[in-house]
Amino acid sequence: MQQQMAATVEEQMMVKAIRDECPWETLPKRIQAALVSKDEWHRRIVDYCIRKRLPWNNCFARKVCKEGEYYEDLLRYLCRNLALYPYHLADYICRVMRISAFKYYCDVLFEAMKNEQPYDSIPNFSAADALRITGVGRNEFIDIMNKCKSKKIMWKLSKSIAKELLPAQPADLAIEPWWGVRFVNFTLEEFKKLSEEETIAIDKICKEEVNSYVLFDPEVINCLYRRGGVYFDVPVYPEDRFRVSRLEGFVSNKDQSYEDPIEELLYAVFVVSSENATVAELAKTLQADLYQLQAAASFACRLGWAVKLLDTDSALRDSSATGLPSNVLGDDEEGSRMSINSERSCPELLSSDCDGPRKISGTAYVGFIVDANVTSYLMMGSLSPGLKSHAVTLYEAGKLGYSCIVDLCNDLASLEGKKFEGVLQEFANHAFSLRCFLECLLSGGTSPNESSDGNCQDDLSSPLSKKSIEEGADNVVGNNGSQHGDTPQQEYPTVDSEASSPSSIISRGMESVAENDFDSRQMVTQNDNSQATELDGPAVRKTKRNYRVNILRCESLASLAPSTLERLLLRDYDIVVSMIPFPPSSVLPSTAGPVHFGPPSYSSMTPWMKLALYTSGSCGPLSAVFMKGQRLRLLPEPLAGCEKALIWSWDHSVVSGLGGNFEENLVRGGLLLHYLNSMTRHSAVIVQPLGIKDLDESGNLVTMDVPLPLKNADGSITSALAGTDLPEGQMSNLTALLEDLSSKVELSTVGYLRLVRLHRVSESSEPPEKESYEWIPLNLEFGIPLFNPKLCERICERVVNSNMLQKDDLTEHYESMQTVRKRLRELCTEYQATGPTARLLNQRGGSKNSPRQLQLINIVSGRWSPFHDPSSPTQEGTSPGEHVRLKLGRRQKCFTEVLSFDGSILRSHALTPVYEAATRSVTEDQPSPSPKTDSEDSDTKDVVLPGVNLIFDGAELHPFDIGACLHARQPLSLIAEASAASLAMK
Repeated sequence: MQQQMAATVEEQMMVKAIRDECPWETLPKRIQAALVSKDEWHRRIVDYCIRKRLPWNNCFARKVCKEGEYYEDLLRYLCRNLALYPYHLADYICRVMRISAFKYYCDVLFEAMKNEQPYDSIPNFSAADALRITGVGRNEFIDIMNKCKSKKIMWKLSKSIAKELLPAQPADLAIEPWWGVRFVNFTLEEFKKLSEEETIAIDKICKEEVNSYVLFDPEVINCLYRRGGVYFDVPVYPEDRFRVSRLEGFVSNKDQSYEDPIEELLYAVFVVSSENATVAELAKTLQADLYQLQAAASFACRLGWAVKLLDTDSALRDSSATGLPSNVLGDDEEGSRMSINSERSCPELLSSDCDGPRKISGTAYVGFIVDANVTSYLMMGSLSPGLKSHAVTLYEAGKLGYSCIVDLCNDLASLEGKKFEGVLQEFANHAFSLRCFLECLLSGGTSPNESSDGNCQDDLSSPLSKKSIEEGADNVVGNNGSQHGDTPQQEYPTVDSEASSPSSIISRGMESVAENDFDSRQMVTQNDNSQATELDGPAVRKTKRNYRVNILRCESLASLAPSTLERLLLRDYDIVVSMIPFPPSSVLPSTAGPVHFGPPSYSSMTPWMKLALYTSGSCGPLSAVFMKGQRLRLLPEPLAGCEKALIWSWDHSVVSGLGGNFEENLVRGGLLLHYLNSMTRHSAVIVQPLGIKDLDESGNLVTMDVPLPLKNADGSITSALAGTDLPEGQMSNLTALLEDLSSKVELSTVGYLRLVRLHRVSESSEPPEKESYEWIPLNLEFGIPLFNPKLCERICERVVNSNMLQKDDLTEHYESMQTVRKRLRELCTEYQATGPTARLLNQRGGSKNSPRQLQLINIVSGRWSPFHDPSSPTQEGTSPGEHVRLKLGRRQKCFTEVLSFDGSILRSHALTPVYEAATRSVTEDQPSPSPKTDSEDSDTKDVVLPGVNLIFDGAELHPFDIGACLHARQPLSLIAEASAASLAMK
């Protein structure tokens, strides 16, 4: 290990010395001893410059070797690794050495064939560029190899027959008018063979500074190109702007195993690129070398994967000009507002005020974050062949730009009316939901009668109607979202109303926009005209805000450095929306970034969110939390005898075995102990016991998903329950529950609230005349559930009714998310391994507070118990779970208490004031000794595990002593110390 560390330090010192261009004589003695000789130092210099693809005249290699030798070594290295052609070095390699991209890629293909390497061994970008230049793709490569191997002995004796089967001339290229034309160094014989037109073209290239392709006869230039007389330069300047388009012609082979900073930058360029940001600003966002970023952008333009945004005069621009860039915005847009780029780049916005949300004016820019599973769903050719191109672009580039969203919606519309079976139905569900939500965003979350033109009512109806969604997605939605990994349940008649489909509302509003091909200039012009009209008088209707949407792949965002990601989100987006389920490995925007309709923090993606929901609303199912590392020998009373139980893992470490198969699912009570012991080996667990009357006739849990935002624009919540067909008693309970929750829990976000129907236990000794049920909250999810088309459609309807996307600011949403973050942070701080409650209950003997600890243990393990009080109500014929639920609800409660189970009796003990103060949650009068800020919470992905067993009794959360239920009675203090030590090691 020490030798490896020493070698790493020496390598770092060598790199620094090369960058500083230190000669051999001035090197530190330590490096000289490692290199042995001066020649070895020169070889290291050349190798470093080659790996970085540096031009000879601008790197240290110019002082240790000749220019020709350097580029010859460079080409050998590239060809050996089947690497990308160095277009940024073409001025010497192509002009002087006369090695064109066509000749180079023929050598690369021959190298792979000679070594009998498969086509997949050629890296992605090299294979795509070779296909563009030579026309040899996967099928052609395999065909040539088959022809060579069919000759058997000749192929074994001479591999050169493969070179004879390669193309003799380059394939036809798609050349943009603004590309530059350069000529090579002709020999005298070659110059004499030029035609008169070709000679004039060469002479024009020599004399004139402007040499854009549009200024020449295409036939003459193309003829010279096929003979290797000219090559094309794709100029990229720091002030240029680009838009990433579809990755047509991308070859999905392996990633490069060699070092190439330009190729590595390409993936980052795809993600962070924006038509409102210059190349210089992209380099600043990525903290990358501007020269290398220009080379990467130039290559993307060569393959047609990026489109340079030009004005009418940019094709004739002097290549040596360094003035201000051409404005990509129209004159009308420029007159009404400052450019988005300059607006986003000003220091005031980059140093965003953390005390409130960012203001949105004019056009809103939205980033919709999805995971790689969505790309695999779109990749299925049996769904729609046109979706494959979008899937490849989203997966490889990590982003689908606004210019591709309309085409994506049109391709998704081709699925209308189709029937699917098995796993394809799941793919189709995501496709239906994706289109529905994209149309909702593009319409600005408004209905047609709110449109400014007033003519949307006559537009065509939506291709994605409610009928198509119901017919195409009933098979999977019947399980009420069980594909999300949740509990299987019966379908309830409360999901869909017979009102007009929000997808139809959204689509009709989008038809008029689609006819204009979503031209940004027309949209901004209309916006400006509306703004001008609004100034004429107060009676004019408010201007409708336009929305521009990009789809981002969360894995690509996670590959960026945190600081780079924050700069990207600040620069390009006003709103970020996340899908559900949101991968735990993904990144969340900081509170200083754009408004986020998704998980407010990493803790909200764990069962901490359930506890925060239950404690904030003072209602929820009976829940028991068990720490990681425990092994139970028997179940405590709240779980013993239950019919079934809901069980969740605290983090996502359970990936195999019984725990992985039954995570977040409904399990039988007789097997609960085995499942608990399997899962607590890997993670903390939360369990919710259920009685037989809590289940339906088929033994499943009855749940209902209430779409969010809950309130309408006028503050009412009636439309959230429109179309429900419930008994009057359950309906009144549901309305009262939602009204109560809306006053205690922040529900002004995008997502859904999952409710569960449980049996209402009567407090009287007489049995009820008829079964009585009540709805209580089970879970709260933030984001868009693409797995459930009906639920996604209802959420879009709620977005329209709440008018949340057209508000002047999103202060209400920002404040609600801050409240959720604060509540989660308080819970984690109080009950984690290093929190006050865990420290009090897990103190070891010998500490200064050990007498108090012994007193607490003696009291908790005593004989007093309210559950054995003769006045405690009991009911014959009810399940043990109902007994516990009723007794827990009727007991006298204090601020802080500890519940204990000794194997036969469930006891409750109220802490004395001294213990109550030690476990009291943080208040203004008693600040936390080590408060955790929002930025710290958003920047860490470490899952905070509970450091003490807990139980939620239906109204409050309490510590839960189950020492008698554990194997070997292992002290909880040891578990707490181990948990704290593991967190410290991370």
